[in-house]
Amino acid sequence: MSGASNINAMKKVVQQLRFEANIDRVKVSQAAAELQQFCMQNALQDPLLTGVSSSTNPFRTQKLCSFV
Repeated sequence: MSGASNINAMKKVVQQLRFEANIDRVKVSQAAAELQQFCMQNALQDPLLTGVSSSTNPFRTQKLCSFV
């Protein structure tokens, strides 16, 4: 019984390795260049870089109203 389960386990390993071997690879330099280009193109829409205007910021401190 252990021999049959061992064979099945090895078949699964071989199947996984074949699947991973067929994955298209991208060079790190190409991926880094694409990521840098994406960041530069979208920098103006990034609130961490441009900031959030106080009128549209839902987390701004609320003004207190006091009655005299």
